Amino acid sequence: MTRVATFDSTKRPLQEMLGEIDSGKMQLPDFQRSWVWDDTRIKSLLASISAAFPIGAIMLLETGRNALFKPRPIRGTDPRLEDVRPEALVLDGQQRLTALYGPLMQQRPVSTRSDRGRRMKRLYYIDMKMVLDDEADRDEAIISVPEDGVVKGFWQRSVLDLSSREREFAEEHFPLNQIFDSASWRQGYYKYWEYDQEKIERFDSFENEVIKRFEQYQVPIIKLTEETPKEAVCLVFEKVNTGGVVLNVFELLTASFAADNFQLRDDWEARECRFKEAHPVLDNLENDDFLQSVTLLVTKNRRQSSGEGGVSRDRAPAISCKRRDILRLEVEDYERWADRVEEGLVRAARLLHSQKIFRAKDLPYRTQLIPLSAILVELGDLAETEGARQKIARWYWCGVLGELYGGAIETRFARDLPEVVDMVRGGEEPVTIEDASFSPNRLLTLRTRNSAAYKGVYALLMREGCLDFRTGESIEAQTFFDDSIDIHHIFPKAWCRKQGIEAGHYNSIINKTAISARTNRKIGSKPPSEYLKRLKRDAGVGEEALNGILRSHCIDPEKLRTDDFWGFFAARGEQLLRLIERAMGKEITHDQSHFQQASHSDEYDMGAVIWEEQS
Repeated sequence: MTRVATFDSTKRPLQEMLGEIDSGKMQLPDFQRSWVWDDTRIKSLLASISAAFPIGAIMLLETGRNALFKPRPIRGTDPRLEDVRPEALVLDGQQRLTALYGPLMQQRPVSTRSDRGRRMKRLYYIDMKMVLDDEADRDEAIISVPEDGVVKGFWQRSVLDLSSREREFAEEHFPLNQIFDSASWRQGYYKYWEYDQEKIERFDSFENEVIKRFEQYQVPIIKLTEETPKEAVCLVFEKVNTGGVVLNVFELLTASFAADNFQLRDDWEARECRFKEAHPVLDNLENDDFLQSVTLLVTKNRRQSSGEGGVSRDRAPAISCKRRDILRLEVEDYERWADRVEEGLVRAARLLHSQKIFRAKDLPYRTQLIPLSAILVELGDLAETEGARQKIARWYWCGVLGELYGGAIETRFARDLPEVVDMVRGGEEPVTIEDASFSPNRLLTLRTRNSAAYKGVYALLMREGCLDFRTGESIEAQTFFDDSIDIHHIFPKAWCRKQGIEAGHYNSIINKTAISARTNRKIGSKPPSEYLKRLKRDAGVGEEALNGILRSHCIDPEKLRTDDFWGFFAARGEQLLRLIERAMGKEITHDQSHFQQASHSDEYDMGAVIWEEQS
């Protein structure tokens, strides 16, 4: 099969390209970020052109009948160009072209920044005498001055005044915005110097060695044809982008949808406002996450409509939500599924509340919301039944405690959607449940909120019915927020340090639980034998009631009352493993004396402890 080339390469005069920018024939795709170059880099680029040095190729996308992206004029051009349909879009070279357009084409000061990021406006000149001096540094011959044309030194004294044409002639500083139309300036220069032969010869040399280099400068061009697929254009842009700012898929799709007069950003912001105000657990959800959930459903239903439904374990499913798949979304795809995904996210938030996950900071994996919301959309009302909720919760906890949603997990998302739906409807267990495992050693290394499993154990304690230390009430959403429930130490850090207990033990999740801020203040640095007496007195409860509260946190009351850290540590480790087993629906095999041995030795993986603490 003959493959048609989707690009060609050539060279074009710089002056011609800047002219097309000035007329609007050449613009940017709207996903391009704002111009960022500072004054020093502008001067360096101008110096390179003046010496006829290469500045790299420019990549353009030919625009055709069907615009792939909404265009945007290059910074500094006439605002009225927004109504002009471009003939080409700049994919690579925005910074260089903008840095050249301003000084060479604008008849007004150029907006830029200092090396320290301060905004300023500058005019650009070439020192004619310096640029013709073979011993001088070419970069130093390119200068920029404030918009009033006066450079001041100490005590605000003028060290260079280019505030008028006459001052330019007198200082022999050529304005770069006259480089493509130098005749009028040249005549004024001759007249100012009364046609002095030395000055005429200087300008002639300047014209031959500098002006003509700008006029004749050829820029290498790579042009993608209008037949190039949208996703290929986006990929090419990312590969060649030298601006240092990576564009996310949402920005690329926003520009694509804008070509069809659909404002994706406005749509997303309205949805984001609705569900985040009502559900704090969704506060960290990103626009890319939303698009991935939409894409999962789009690709799954496309597959079903083509007769390829069902769940296959033999090969990766056609369902996908990778970057390329998102970039293939059409406006009608988004409009069909976006409302349902929003509803799915709200249902996901409610399910998470039932699992005692109320805040975004306590959400083990934000990314797991992607398949979860899509699963709930697919199941519809069936997901509200108790049997379905239990199965979905088991899948969820296997993902969290098995720590399966870190890194590149789009392939897992694609499996989760059909497999969890199939399981709820009576099919096999998903691969995520099969893959999940939990090592007893992991409890010893769970020390910070950076870990999904750490957050998971915290939520499981509340899910299993741990009671508030102060009130003895079950920790529901209102209690959680009103009393500022958070993860706190059971044996206080200060006390543990005094006893010579290492941080690797007292900072473990085994020594932490859900405690209100008020209770934590009462605990302070006191040993349990002391603070339990105060809690009992302030709460007005009997010893057996307090024992019940402690047991609801998987704490052995007697070990706490006798300040037996190691006995407490071993017993609670065993209890937490039982908690994890119930959530995952899997038995965890280990030696019954595991935590007792670990509590008295440093043979377990302290490297993992140190790594997690630093992360």
